[in-house]
Amino acid sequence: MALLEVRDLRVSFDTPDGAVRAVRGLSFDVEAGQTLAVVGESGSGKSVATQTITGLTRGAQVSGTAFFDGTDLISADQATLRRLRGAQIGMIFQDPLSSLHPHYRIGWQIVEMIRAHDREISKQAARRRAAELLTLVGIPRAAERIDDYPHQFSGGMRQRVMIAMAMALDPALLIADEPTTALDVTVQAQVLNVMRRLQDQFGTAIILITHDLGVVAEMADEVVVMYAGSAMERAPRRDIFYRNHHPYTQGLLASLPARSSERLTPIPGSPPSLISLPPGCPFATRCPHVFDKCRAEAPPLIDVGGDPRHQSACWLPHDLSEAIAS
Repeated sequence: MALLEVRDLRVSFDTPDGAVRAVRGLSFDVEAGQTLAVVGESGSGKSVATQTITGLTRGAQVSGTAFFDGTDLISADQATLRRLRGAQIGMIFQDPLSSLHPHYRIGWQIVEMIRAHDREISKQAARRRAAELLTLVGIPRAAERIDDYPHQFSGGMRQRVMIAMAMALDPALLIADEPTTALDVTVQAQVLNVMRRLQDQFGTAIILITHDLGVVAEMADEVVVMYAGSAMERAPRRDIFYRNHHPYTQGLLASLPARSSERLTPIPGSPPSLISLPPGCPFATRCPHVFDKCRAEAPPLIDVGGDPRHQSACWLPHDLSEAIAS
């Protein structure tokens, strides 16, 4: 049994214009000690899916299951979710400055988070733990900087503080939502190294939400490619990069810069409205291989080449040699 098993997750929001179907039938597993990357364009449902799992999309209509270590997070009450968040499920959000309170010192915020889940630990012991964590994630002079405010840290350092806070109680699962966005390449590499080192040390499972395929290549074991709220392809990392099947996955990879002298190959068009999705495959309006069946019937996830670990939601032949020939 996987550490986290999500099945047929559906999330929608009522708006004056109609229901936004943000996540539509998403399923995936996360194994202990492994990294699952969830990739796709902005608005594909990546963040909504993980926030729903942790009970952070109040007011949404939610169905499906998400069993974490035997507990269904979707049907769990708020007291159970508060107990699990932080202690068993750590979270790193995209913008650390908006996640850290500007009026309180870094050390105080980490101490309060630790003591919220363990009231038996003294403030002094929690403070020592906070300093150890800041040292662990590479904050220089952590014993001194523990009393600094968030604005006194750079973007990369604030992200490290968020990682330290998320790892404070050695959670079994870490959800990292665009943890390297807006960071320069050097700082991005440092943050990823911190996450990888902590994973090796504590055996933490990671869900990494990103649109950066370079980060995926460096960090992921398994990959889910999302588009318009659904999984288009799900496979081990090497299959996504070297044996991919879905035209959307191929489009994402083709849009990466290969050599500085080459022009980028963008995916034409734009994603469909999640309020009024067209019939058939949601990618049909942008797909270079579209045919009549694509516009009429939405394809299910089907094993590629007979491998249950590699699935694609596409009507093209699922034998890769036949798909290439067609």
